[in-house]
Amino acid sequence: MNKAILHKCVDLLSRREHSIKELQQKLLQRDFLLEEIAPVIDYLLEKDYLNEQRFTESMFRLRTNKGYGKRYIESELTQKGISSAQISAADKTQATDWYLQADLAYTKKFGYKDIADQKDKAKRIRFLQYRGFSTDEIMTVINAQRTTF
Repeated sequence: MNKAILHKCVDLLSRREHSIKELQQKLLQRDFLLEEIAPVIDYLLEKDYLNEQRFTESMFRLRTNKGYGKRYIESELTQKGISSAQISAADKTQATDWYLQADLAYTKKFGYKDIADQKDKAKRIRFLQYRGFSTDEIMTVINAQRTTF
């Protein structure tokens, strides 16, 4: 086992959780060989330094606290190599009220100002869509706001 790779992995994992794919990509960028990376990854998994379920739950908490919706979080985790089964399991353990999260993100961005016109309404809907909230969650939040047009 390559000690330089192990030390780099521990260094990266000491800062935050990583997925296997993410850790491999970072090591490959540092010109380590995949054949040398694989045994180190296996060792880290065996010792529970690297745990994808823990990473998934951590990302769910982090992104939820930053005002992102379920779709955004799922997309990001999929890009980082997390399986849909692990994503579903993490979502169930979090028990997040996505309607409340959409309302919090909306209120943080727009406050309690009335929707002025259709252009303003479309802007607010796009914001929530970008943040990864479902159409139902978005329309619930938008319809709860007063419109002045």
